[in-house]
Amino acid sequence: MQIRYHNMHETRSLVASVSGDEVRIGRSADCDLVVSSPYVSAEAARLTRVAAGWKLTLLNENGGEVEGRKVLSGTTLAISQRATFRLFPWEFSLDPDDTAELSEDARWQELEGRTLEFLRGLHVRLLEQMNLEAVKSEQIDAEYLLRLERNLDVLARDSGITDPGNRDLVRHLAGQCLRGELTDDTLRYVDPEQQRSVFQEPVLWSKLHAGNAAREKDLVRLRRLLESELQLPAPQELTQRMKLIDKDFRGVWRRVSAGVLDDVLLYLSQRQLKKQIKDIVFGYGPLEDLLRLPTITEVMVIGADRIFVERNGVIENSGRRFVSESVTLSIIERIVSRVGRRIDKSQPVADARLSDGSRVNAVIAPVALDGPLLTVRKFPAKKRTLSELTAEGGSISRQAAEFLQACVAGRCNVLISGGTGTGKTTMLNCLADFIPERERIVTIEDTAELRIARRHVARMETRPANVEGQGALEIADLVRNALRMRPDRIVVGECRGREALWMLQAMNTGHDGSLTTIHANSARDVILRLEVMVQSAADLPVASIHRQISSAVDLIVQLERLPGGQRVVSEIAEVLPPSEQTTEVRIRQLFVRDSESGLVPTGLMPSFLPQLLEKKLLQAETFYV
Repeated sequence: MQIRYHNMHETRSLVASVSGDEVRIGRSADCDLVVSSPYVSAEAARLTRVAAGWKLTLLNENGGEVEGRKVLSGTTLAISQRATFRLFPWEFSLDPDDTAELSEDARWQELEGRTLEFLRGLHVRLLEQMNLEAVKSEQIDAEYLLRLERNLDVLARDSGITDPGNRDLVRHLAGQCLRGELTDDTLRYVDPEQQRSVFQEPVLWSKLHAGNAAREKDLVRLRRLLESELQLPAPQELTQRMKLIDKDFRGVWRRVSAGVLDDVLLYLSQRQLKKQIKDIVFGYGPLEDLLRLPTITEVMVIGADRIFVERNGVIENSGRRFVSESVTLSIIERIVSRVGRRIDKSQPVADARLSDGSRVNAVIAPVALDGPLLTVRKFPAKKRTLSELTAEGGSISRQAAEFLQACVAGRCNVLISGGTGTGKTTMLNCLADFIPERERIVTIEDTAELRIARRHVARMETRPANVEGQGALEIADLVRNALRMRPDRIVVGECRGREALWMLQAMNTGHDGSLTTIHANSARDVILRLEVMVQSAADLPVASIHRQISSAVDLIVQLERLPGGQRVVSEIAEVLPPSEQTTEVRIRQLFVRDSESGLVPTGLMPSFLPQLLEKKLLQAETFYV
């Protein structure tokens, strides 16, 4: 068996061939594999061959990591034949003696790991050489970036990028470069009317400044060849193009790259290294590309080694990693600081947003136990409309869409309910399209993400406390302030605390037609959630709270996410006042989701139907089963 190992502070990896059924690793000269470091014990680990692979006994006083998980000294566990483990600062990966070719995915992951090792060393050496931390933003001009790229060329060659043993790594990096170019081309083509919002032209640092004109022509030629080999459809077919790139690129590139000159591959690989290093230094590192892909709706980071994404409602591992935990922290701090927020040990949780409006939540130690946590809810490049949701089939029926449109235009107070990621904000944006142009709208959000296409919109966003713990402005404060701003309608991004009391009072004091979202599993649960939230703001009797809810809220739109990832409207219900026999709010279901027919009317009519009919906003036939 071979063991590939490297010092995490260096770029070159080493390979040791070992035999026998037991392998001892440590600092002592008596070990089968000797590594030098004061952090590694004399005998730090012992590998024992078993039928299914290997058994690892960790003896290192400082513990270690196995497949990204921390393991204490004295632990024995079974590992796979291609496992990876760490005894800081050394990382080890097993390479069995069998000559069977790795699967496409396994080979790709191995090359991704080697790319990360190479980048880590390149980044450390660049920081030592150029002292990038001390550079001010005004010093980052084209001349400075040209010097940085040329330094990277030299450092890459000094680190062994041209070594014969790294030919597969060069080919892999060149493929990443071309895959990124295909993605950029796809994004540039999307909806010319929305081009600026869909694809932002590269900022200064992301452009190539040390390019070779002849090699750039080779890049264009290869890009066109790959586009043809992949049989990519018309530019307008964004989703299909991205699916083909994701699914078939690896196989096509393996075939095409066999005929590409080594000099061209080397140029493209160095071009990719420059891009990735600059993404780390000036941008969002491995998240930079993921955040630009319109097929990804959410990015979730756990520590430095695990980056998950959501596509079409399904979560999957992206295979991307940060070069180190310190880089992960610095990128989180960069995101948070750009919107005037802060994150540190005294305030380890922060909400922020990216320049495109994407929502960000970050958690660091001591709250985050396994490394920094980052969640990015992508801001869609193009705003969805209710007619699009109807046309997709299954999300909402035409009858229900017409009813909701009439309710918003008729100034009904609407609560949009659902779990996390069910599309509440998307639905709120869609319904806000039906607010008449002449009305004044005040929006209140924790993190601004509403997109209301009206001229008279006054937007407000909450503010956290400063370093002294002063100056915080919560949603409840802004709702209270909104009442003094002469609003026709108040739209709250999410109602989740004591602001519920002020929201209900606003709906009860002449601000009909207000909209908000709330977390709940059903229309009935919405009432219970509101009850709890109002009681957190004021000690009121339950009967009084229910009377206020029934007089303020007209309609609840319930959303859910199906097992396959599709987001749908599952229920539309009217809120009715308590009966004489009870003090509880009553719920009348107007539309419910049927497993076969989708969202269908129940046949029950809303109590406010005469007003909608009188204003000619709706026809009674909408509710006929």
